[in-house]
Amino acid sequence: MFRSLARSLSRPVSWMRTAAVAVALLAVAATADRAAAADAIRVAVLKFGTVNWLMDVIKTNGLDAKNGYALDLVELAGRDATTVALQAGDVDLITADWFWALRARGEGEDMMFAPYSAALGAVIVRGDSDIKGVKDLVGKKIGVAGGPLDKSWLLLRGYGEKEAGVDLATAAEPVFGAPPLLNEQLKNGSLDAVLTYWHFAARLEGSGLKQIIGVPEMMDALEIEPNPPLVGFVWRSSQLGDRAAAVSGFMKSVVEANRLLATSDAEWDRLRPLMQVDSDAEFAALKTRYREGMVEGWSAAFTGSADKLYETLEQLGGETLVGPKSKFEPSVFWMPSS
Repeated sequence: MFRSLARSLSRPVSWMRTAAVAVALLAVAATADRAAAADAIRVAVLKFGTVNWLMDVIKTNGLDAKNGYALDLVELAGRDATTVALQAGDVDLITADWFWALRARGEGEDMMFAPYSAALGAVIVRGDSDIKGVKDLVGKKIGVAGGPLDKSWLLLRGYGEKEAGVDLATAAEPVFGAPPLLNEQLKNGSLDAVLTYWHFAARLEGSGLKQIIGVPEMMDALEIEPNPPLVGFVWRSSQLGDRAAAVSGFMKSVVEANRLLATSDAEWDRLRPLMQVDSDAEFAALKTRYREGMVEGWSAAFTGSADKLYETLEQLGGETLVGPKSKFEPSVFWMPSS
């Protein structure tokens, strides 16, 4: 079913990785001294990433000290910079998906993964659109956040083939780009629909647009249940091997922070300036979608569905997506008892 999809994929473009290396090393050097203490956990974050909301809750409420470590945040400019910093040993953890962790394992890196969110993207259309489902996307111009190997895009293609018998890579007109640009093009009518990351989708919902298909719906149709979290914290186990207590403390504080965000509207009100919202509706949509995606760690059930997801996306994206040496390894997933 999926082999015809894989053949039509283009190779991704490499975006100045040498420059990313330089940026990462310069940025991390400025903060390395702050994290010299043995119980410090250095987490690389993007300046405007949603994980900053979670990190702010931990620091503001003293959940790091409560759990026996000191949280040290290292702001970097891009995802390439964070991965370079981790591989260089200049930070302890980054946010990434477990596909990246598995690919790094295939290259000999002993990476571990623990989730903090199961929030996933969605297809968004304008409020007056007559697009109701995947069949209505045929012949339409679809903005896709990321590139042709974006996992949500691959899942939408698989979903389209299963539900409508079409490959949207050819049956529609995909336009790949950065989420903010795609959002504006959808609003001004240049695009018919946008498949984007959860927080950009939530902002669109808050401005009056509507979701027609969520990535969880795509996974359900492809029998990937329960929907496994994709995004979380990744670290090299050898780098933190003698600091297991600090890692465990960090993960406990993540769970406690998420529980606070699940129950306290006052905590969200405090976070609102950090979220940079334009309206009450946008604020409410972000809060709702974040809460829907909360998880409290990895489970054995997730391991089974993650295996199915890996197999599905490997068929869709091929070696270009997963890497020539990677394979599915359940041991990549960290659980408190491990």
